[in-house]
Parts: sequence; structure tokens; C-alpha cells
Amino acid sequence: MKKIAIVTGASGGIGQVFVRELAKEALDEIWVVGRNENRLLGLKKEFGAKIIPVCKDLTVTADLFSFSDLLKQQHPSVLWFVNNAGIAKMAPSKAFSISEIEQTIDLNCKAPAALINLCLPFMIKGTKILNVSSASAFQPVPYLNLYAASKAFERSYSRALHIELMPYGITVTAVCPGWVETDMLTKEINGKKVRFPGIVAPEKVVKKALKDAKKGRDLSICSFYVKCQHINVKLLPQKLTMKIWMRSIRSYL
Repeated sequence: MKKIAIVTGASGGIGQVFVRELAKEALDEIWVVGRNENRLLGLKKEFGAKIIPVCKDLTVTADLFSFSDLLKQQHPSVLWFVNNAGIAKMAPSKAFSISEIEQTIDLNCKAPAALINLCLPFMIKGTKILNVSSASAFQPVPYLNLYAASKAFERSYSRALHIELMPYGITVTAVCPGWVETDMLTKEINGKKVRFPGIVAPEKVVKKALKDAKKGRDLSICSFYVKCQHINVKLLPQKLTMKIWMRSIRSYL
């Protein structure tokens, strides 16, 4: 059976770097999953014949079932599975439409859990699952509330699933970066340039995540800044943590 990696949200940012790094692994194919077919074809042009574009909208249940059909047709061995697709929006919770709430939960929560279950029959001893969560999963985050809550789900889900799958030799790593230099970041709010403390390049996040996955770790934190944040939220009351956060974003509100 052919050995493959699957990367969702592959067409830009962290996802594209995951594709670049996994292209160095001993794999027959890398299935790149996203909604923008032209960008997926661009990955194939950049990284070569082992790239297999899979154009799917992971918020649509029918597309999840068609992805399952593709797996059954090809019957590969899934050695790497990277759940990277996600939606982020910094805004007051009251500003979200019902459609935006549904899309965020469907893509950030439902899709990773559903895709993993669909892929499990094709995973073997040594398979590595990486779910791209966030440092915002460590504590409640006002004005980033929906995104942070969805990433808290993903972090908790990943770490518990890691324990469940250990007897089968399959590991699950929750990747929890802080601010990452990608197009997802809002660079300006109300005419003010946004400052992102501790921001890192996506390459740093991905290389640390792959290294941690190979070591069988259930959590990947890539920078000293986020490591300090992770310790602080364990020591400080959550109300104080949220107060500090609100003070840092006051000028943008």
C-alpha cells in the first residue's frame, strides 16, 4: 500500500510549510486538502508529482463523506495526518453571524474529529496525527472568544485521543503556537497597526511540531514566549489572565 500524508488547510501559511517539510519524508503521496483548487495545483507545481490535490470544503458534510470514499478507493497507509484548516476572527462575540459561528465550529472542531475517525482504519503503527491548535487554547480569550474556545476543544480532544491511540502505536500531538506570521493575522484594527508579541515564522512552528511528533509528545510549544505563557496560565487565576489580555488589546477596541 502506498504511504501518504494528509494536510488540510494546505494552500498557505502553516499548512504550506507542513507540505514542504513532509515532502522530505519517505512518502509516496501527500494529499493536500483545501477549497481553492488553483492554490492546491500550485502546490503540485511547486513540490512535484507526489502532491495530490483534494479540493474539499470541510465544513460541508457531503465533502467529508466524499473524502471517506476517496480513502476507500485508494486504500493508502496514512502515516502523517495534519489537521491545519481553521478560521479565526478577532471581534466581539455579538458581531458574529449564525453562519460564521457554524463555520468556525464546523471547521475548527467537527472537521478534525470527523476526519480522524474516517482515517483511523487506514492508520498503522507509527502514524502521527498533528492537530494545529493554539496558545489561545490555554485560557479564555475575550474578543477572540469563539476561536479560542474551538482551539481549547482541539487541544483537549488531541491529548485525550493520544492516550486512547497509544496502544496502537499512533500518536496525537496538539500544536499550540502563539502569533504566527501568516495571512490569517489581522494586521490593522480601527486604523491602528496591531502589535503581536512573540510572533514567529511558520517554519519554526512546523519544524518543532514535526520534531515533537516524532518524539511521541502530545503537546508542541515552539517558542520561549509561549512556554512562559503556558506556565503563567497555570499559576495565575483565569480572571487575572483575562484582565492582562484586555489591557493589552484596549487600544484596538
